[in-house]
Amino acid sequence: MKPVQQTSNTIVIERKPSILSQIKKNLPAYLFLFPKLVLFIAFIAIPVIWAFILSFQEYKIFGSEWVGLDNYVKVFQSEAFFIALKNTFLFTVVTVPFNVVSALIIASLIYPLGKLSQSFFRAAFYLPTVTSMVIVAMVWRWMYNTDFGIFNYVLGWFGVNPINWLGQSSSALWALIIMQCLIPFGVGIILYLASMGSISESLYEAATIDGANSIQKWIHITLPLLKPSTLYLVLLSTIGSFQVFTQIIMMTGGGPGSATETLVHLIYKTGFRDFEFGLAAAQSVVLFFIILLFSIIQFRVLKYDE
Repeated sequence: MKPVQQTSNTIVIERKPSILSQIKKNLPAYLFLFPKLVLFIAFIAIPVIWAFILSFQEYKIFGSEWVGLDNYVKVFQSEAFFIALKNTFLFTVVTVPFNVVSALIIASLIYPLGKLSQSFFRAAFYLPTVTSMVIVAMVWRWMYNTDFGIFNYVLGWFGVNPINWLGQSSSALWALIIMQCLIPFGVGIILYLASMGSISESLYEAATIDGANSIQKWIHITLPLLKPSTLYLVLLSTIGSFQVFTQIIMMTGGGPGSATETLVHLIYKTGFRDFEFGLAAAQSVVLFFIILLFSIIQFRVLKYDE
């Protein structure tokens, strides 16, 4: 029930609509959402709940055995898990800041251009993101080829011996990191351009009157007002980096040795190569909490008042 509103002659009490009346009022919207809700429950909610339950079991086709926390104990006693965690952490720490900062700089350079030029660069930077990562990984694997790859071909001009980029432990992970950094972060560029367009021009005009130059306006107006977009992109990029998989399985398979082993690839091998589905589910749950922890930290660091 809402607060009482009093007029000069009468007292009117406004009653809050019941849940049933709200459902009836918005019934067409709920009907449109119903198919998506069914798909969400069937392919996301139920598998997530089942994975959590499975993490406490030793899965068998004919009768699983409840093992409690044994799978989690194995996870934290596994050297392979911590190697994968270290590689994934390094991949994330390097690629996420580079992708977000590069997207911000590129968007800042595109925004002052005319509408036609903006449209061209938006399409140019966004189109690579719709290309299958499998195809992109195959192209980069060719570029890293020891015998005829373009990188070794260019290094040959300077008398540098060919490097086995993906075949030696010292360079394999960094080759994947370089690849990820050089792929344009198209989603970030598009989002930053949209966010810049929503900033009021009066703020820049006032700063111009006060004698601020372009760099000062960018630092003191643009960057603070892009903080919500930056938070979203950092979260999005961090989650994607912790779940890196396609590049690994297409280019290195986690090798040489465990040099490029990542958490999702380890989960894949545990479940679908070793058929230890309970242990793989436990690894997935641990990965979930790691991503959750990073997300909370990022919210604290990049929190915004509005």
